[in-house]
Amino acid sequence: MPELSEILNVLLLRDYNTRLVVICALLLGCACGLMGGFLLLSKRSLMGDTLSHATLPGVGIAFMVSVAFGMTGKSLPILLLGASVSGIIGCLAVLFIRNHSRIKDDAAMGIVLSVFFGAGVAVLSVIQSMPEGSAAGLESFIYGKTASMVAGDFHIIIAVTVSVILLSILFFKEFRLLCFDENFAAAQGWPVRWLDILLLGLVTLVTVAGLQAVGLILIIAFLITPAAAARFWSERLDNMLILSAVIGALSGWLGASISAFFPRMPAGALIVLVAAAFFLFSMLLGRSRGVLVRFIRQERLKRKVGRQHLLRALYEIIEADLNGAEEVSIRPVAFRQVRGRRTWSDANLKRYIRQAYEDGLIREQEGEAITLTDAGFQQAAKVTRNHRLWEIYLIEYADVATSRVDRDADTVEHILGERMVVTLEAKLMQLREAGHPGVPASPHPIRPGD
Repeated sequence: MPELSEILNVLLLRDYNTRLVVICALLLGCACGLMGGFLLLSKRSLMGDTLSHATLPGVGIAFMVSVAFGMTGKSLPILLLGASVSGIIGCLAVLFIRNHSRIKDDAAMGIVLSVFFGAGVAVLSVIQSMPEGSAAGLESFIYGKTASMVAGDFHIIIAVTVSVILLSILFFKEFRLLCFDENFAAAQGWPVRWLDILLLGLVTLVTVAGLQAVGLILIIAFLITPAAAARFWSERLDNMLILSAVIGALSGWLGASISAFFPRMPAGALIVLVAAAFFLFSMLLGRSRGVLVRFIRQERLKRKVGRQHLLRALYEIIEADLNGAEEVSIRPVAFRQVRGRRTWSDANLKRYIRQAYEDGLIREQEGEAITLTDAGFQQAAKVTRNHRLWEIYLIEYADVATSRVDRDADTVEHILGERMVVTLEAKLMQLREAGHPGVPASPHPIRPGD
């Protein structure tokens, strides 16, 4: 285990090499998280993988060209230039296939990924047969070599990160439209093709800059995982992008710092594992789409739906027993009558009754009789009224048959929106003026239960 002095050295960035690597990983994570958000929302998660694999032949060809001109072949700017050119060609190939054929995005990306990676493997095999090939060290672009980063890498990464942040802010509105509805943007006259090229060009820059840090195999995880984690926390694009950049930066910082404690472990893999830990935490506890939050919401909704069905059943049984002879008021209803209204099991119905009692909507049961409280009766009248409003709407505007409208209204009445309530209430006012009561009559016969 590392000693306290070693931990402080890493946390306070006292060592030059550690400081360089950690800051590079942090900046790269920020840029990857930002670009990954756009890729995830535009359903192009595979694009990062495609571009990273498309850079491999460019790295190999750049090495061969530099050797042919008498250089060592290990010049990082030349290798990254080759990777950039190759990545841009891969990006344009995906756009060409998608725009000039009926092949979809995922198939086009799969084709380009496999073809370019195959070409890269072939180029590397040629390099291995060259006298300089054994010492080329090009495998670091495949698996990443974070600890070997130098000041030149830092300058490249900070330039890419600043460019990505500035252009994302300047073109935020355009990128947002491109991600959510590309066809609408084209119909409105936006230069969709050029915006697409700009977005994918930024992704290519980030991918090439990250080759040295995490390698072309793991860069896809660095691009997509922070964005996928951020998606569990927010429904707003701006919040999600900021959170994605923060998660990416934290993943880079923590992964690079941990690798400083354990030098034998590859930093790229640790960075990705930290990002995966953020993803797992977000998937379970995310405020917007987390598994736990969704489970709680579903349970609340089931409880709400069950309570509303119980209240409406009680109201409609009382109403059907009176048969319009007098005003509906609180009366005891037999358990078997409520049981016959829906396909409830005895256990479920008893659970709903117990919950309604705990909520103060029904009185304590006396034998088989179920009696609404005043609050329960008002709630039951409101639920029944909303159900009838939906039935009226479905019959008049959706051409739903009267015999089926009760079932269809059952599926939507629990999510009645404010605007729809206003519209339906206007319709209800018309009915009142025509002499109807506050709760409109059911458009279909109601069975009073068994």
